[in-house]
Amino acid sequence: MTTVLFATSEVHPLVKTGGLADISGSLPPALRALGHDVRLILPAYPQVLARCERLMTLVKLIPLQGAPTPVRILEGILPDTDVPVYLVDCPTYFDRMGGIYGDATGDWPDNPQRFTLFSRAVVALTKGWPGLVWKPEVVHCNDWQTGLVPALLSLEEYRPKTIFTIHNLSYQGVFSWGTFVELGLPMGLWSLEGLEFYGRLSFIKGGLAYADRLTTVSPTYAREIRTPTFGYGLEGLIESRAERLFGILNGANYDHWDPQNDPYLPYHYSAADFSGKSANKAALQRHFGLPVRSDVVLFGFVGRMVEQKGFDLVLSCLPEWTQHQLQIVVLGSGDPVFEQGSQVLATRFPAQVAVRVGYDEALAHLIEAGADAFLMPSRFEPCGLNQLYSLRYGTLPVVRRTGGLADTVVDATPENIAAGRATGFVFNAATQASLNKTLVRVLNLYYNNPTIWKRMIEFAMAADYGWDKSARTYADLYQHAMVG
Repeated sequence: MTTVLFATSEVHPLVKTGGLADISGSLPPALRALGHDVRLILPAYPQVLARCERLMTLVKLIPLQGAPTPVRILEGILPDTDVPVYLVDCPTYFDRMGGIYGDATGDWPDNPQRFTLFSRAVVALTKGWPGLVWKPEVVHCNDWQTGLVPALLSLEEYRPKTIFTIHNLSYQGVFSWGTFVELGLPMGLWSLEGLEFYGRLSFIKGGLAYADRLTTVSPTYAREIRTPTFGYGLEGLIESRAERLFGILNGANYDHWDPQNDPYLPYHYSAADFSGKSANKAALQRHFGLPVRSDVVLFGFVGRMVEQKGFDLVLSCLPEWTQHQLQIVVLGSGDPVFEQGSQVLATRFPAQVAVRVGYDEALAHLIEAGADAFLMPSRFEPCGLNQLYSLRYGTLPVVRRTGGLADTVVDATPENIAAGRATGFVFNAATQASLNKTLVRVLNLYYNNPTIWKRMIEFAMAADYGWDKSARTYADLYQHAMVG
């Protein structure tokens, strides 16, 4: 058994802005199911205080460098699990209206101070809090918000081993040299090999340079971030640590995402009894005000309306797509230009295009269940979760060959279909022409080869991307880190 402190800035179902929360809410319970003593630590945001179960004060007050007042440490339980949760309670930094990283006007200007304080609290726990005899053998850090933890722990004579997981390298936590000075960080950390990044302070470099092991969320993304295209100026550092870098595919939480028992769905179904999917399709069409037609292929998109997700490609293709027999429903938000453009197309083609700007958890589940195919034409995708949900829901993913999409979706080539491996449609170039060509493949198969389409659904729904395998890989990595 390994004792692990899992440090994260968000965790589902307490607080969520993206996939990091899903992983933070799924991996620790999976590890505990294997017998490991894993505990979470995150900031005490108001949303977390409202939702965390069995909340109590663990440590009344501890002084931390950079804290405007002594910090309180709370303890609770992650809902519907047995995972202990430690909360770093500093109201000045974490008790505020808006999002956990910012509000409608942008990022919080004191984010460096907020997450430096959080990192110092994590380090303090490893030294022992009053009244807490538990100490971790491994601290598992995630993304730039916890990047200072491995750096600060590297200065300790007796310390736990550190794992740093890169969920998305494009978010780096880069601030000015003046911020480094203001934070009072040890000067020994300021170097080309340390936190310095072209004259500025990089939080994510703290994890990349100092952690005992590095991981990222898919094998393909682990290779991609070692290249200039996906390395964002850090590819040299990552390449120098390649022997300590591991790509471990994220899992899907089938307790929350399974059409057999999904509480958000009006009709449940399985690979053995598929009738509920067509009923969900009709419900989805009614929800969006589209004509209820079982004979028209229905595409779904759920995600951020940004170039990274390839939404600009979808928008550019849509006018041409409406010349075919198809419908598309979109749920998401992002670039205001893309939001407005999609709404204009929905008004122009009301029988084929429907858009909801924003996010709705129940509607996201209904789209996964009701659509025939799911669009994920991402320019890069470290892992991706929606394609995993789509596979389980029998909604064939249409993806670009990148990151975790390349690792989880098997293209519908004749060879893969014959071998019983094909689970979706994969294309290479992030271009309008390539996506249009793939759409034609989807339409041809849907309308001209319904038997093959049904077989692909069976292959997709049989794919197992649950957390158990990934959790075992992480457990092995913890042991590997502890021995050297």
